[in-house]
Amino acid sequence: MTNRDDPTGEDEGQPLVEHLIELRSRLLKSIGVVGVIFVPMFIFANEIYGFVASPLRAFLPEGSSMIATEVASPFLTPFKLSLVLAIFAAIPFILHQIWAFVAPGLYANEKRVAGPLLISSIFLFYLGMAFAYFVVFPLIFAFFTGIAPEGVTIMTDINRYLDFVLKLFFAFGIAFEIPIATVLLVWTGATTTEALKAKRSFVIVGCFFIGMLLTPPDVVSQILLAIPMWLLFEIGIFFGDFIAPAEESE
Repeated sequence: MTNRDDPTGEDEGQPLVEHLIELRSRLLKSIGVVGVIFVPMFIFANEIYGFVASPLRAFLPEGSSMIATEVASPFLTPFKLSLVLAIFAAIPFILHQIWAFVAPGLYANEKRVAGPLLISSIFLFYLGMAFAYFVVFPLIFAFFTGIAPEGVTIMTDINRYLDFVLKLFFAFGIAFEIPIATVLLVWTGATTTEALKAKRSFVIVGCFFIGMLLTPPDVVSQILLAIPMWLLFEIGIFFGDFIAPAEESE
């Protein structure tokens, strides 16, 4: 890509075709890494599914178990889990490829800010998934299994359970990116921390609204997503106070 740090001001950018070839190469590398990670995960897919399902199985009544209601579910469900986790695990490499593609077109001051933000976004995404697994899952599954009507045996379908937890993994992973989004808004000059603080009440309402959209239709999971989102917004404001807008740092 065109180097914006070139002091001569000359356009030494690559032709469009070369950009497309480079983009294709980086996409193929990313797909290859996902495939390499997927193979060992699929070999141990049943064990991995057992780990992912353990928060629910810990609260199932004695004598009940998870079930497969579709013929191909015992194969397709662990397969889907392995593929999604392979993509999640490859996120650092994928983002590195994106960074390597766009970095030559960034100013030096943009690179200084973008690098730490990229690393932080990866960490926060994984932290959101860990928060969902270790904190949210035990709470919501204890709640769901505890309110089952008398005489109802809880026997969750393995595919529906996987869809449920993957949705929560993704929702919490994205939600934990809020500090990065807040810092970027302040750094780009799109807003200020003072303006964000003045809109705090609207943000809190928005967090609960987003929690309603991203989580299954139950109050518990919505609250468990909305409150961390609000706290992460406050963290973003805190760090935003230390960030100078890009135009001021040039």
